[in-house]
Amino acid sequence: MGLFSFLSQELAMDLGTANTIIIHNGKVAVNEPSIVALDRHNDQAIAIGKKAREMEGKEHDEIKTVRPLLDGVIADFNAAEKMIRGMIKLLPQPKFFSPSLTMVICVPSGSTEVELRAVRDSAEHAGGREVYMIYEPMAAAIGIGLDVEAPQGNMIVDIGGGTTEIAVISLGGIVTNKSIRIAGNELTEDIIEYMRRQHNIKVGVRTAEEIKIRVGSALPELETPPDDFIVRGPNQMTALPIEVPVSYQEISHALEKSVSKIETAVLAALEQTPPELYADIVSNGIYLTGGGALLRGLDKRLTDKINIPFHVAETPLLSVAIGTGIALKNRHRGLPYLLR
Repeated sequence: MGLFSFLSQELAMDLGTANTIIIHNGKVAVNEPSIVALDRHNDQAIAIGKKAREMEGKEHDEIKTVRPLLDGVIADFNAAEKMIRGMIKLLPQPKFFSPSLTMVICVPSGSTEVELRAVRDSAEHAGGREVYMIYEPMAAAIGIGLDVEAPQGNMIVDIGGGTTEIAVISLGGIVTNKSIRIAGNELTEDIIEYMRRQHNIKVGVRTAEEIKIRVGSALPELETPPDDFIVRGPNQMTALPIEVPVSYQEISHALEKSVSKIETAVLAALEQTPPELYADIVSNGIYLTGGGALLRGLDKRLTDKINIPFHVAETPLLSVAIGTGIALKNRHRGLPYLLR
């Protein structure tokens, strides 16, 4: 067995719009931003992950930074392959490229055949021999510790970087699902637009993300409010530097439209749910995962609006990756939700 395991390597990958997480030997071995820096002349990867993100917005003519995933699916095949290859090389393994690399990769539940093929091809080009895929909400449910094969309804709302995946799961399958392209990135764009319109200040994606983390809120009234966050940047009209304190109330106002769309999508998914499963969901509650689940007051707002308790997963950022890792470990059981 020792020789066999040396010849074959297994890894689970949460290939996200914002971050890519790799589970190896049951542990999180890589957790890096989904971004790659390429040489413009020969298209070689110069940096991936955190190092590439540090270059974002600061490149010169010789370098370009690329985020290969858009709305949870591969938008740049070449960059995605280089990024996956680079992420695999980050694993703490002296010679990782073994003859046999088995991978389970999670994909958005709304993926088309073409998008699934792009993920499979990228993984195979990066060295994957056996490539399986699993839908994100299913992986999230497994990662939270739900028994997805039981004859009972569980509802997951996974708010990632590019998509919000809403699914009702029962008997190892997805009964109803809704995938909308309103998620973390959209919230960041809302903040950029708000700062430009309201404060006449120009902020980039990284600053907007920082604002979202420091003072992001889904409610205009919080029990434990965060301190105002000081934003520095150029005045749009004069290009002179200005400082603006930003409160969580302002940001809740800026995010209102997008959060309402997520609410509407949850209600739409509940409308399509069979009555028996609906009853299970009302008694079990709905589970929030993904980075968006960390938005202050979101669980309370959804609970008040929909009258069903919303629970934030223990580790919302890792739920999908953990579930993908569990599916990898149990793949020999012929799991109905693993796609070949």
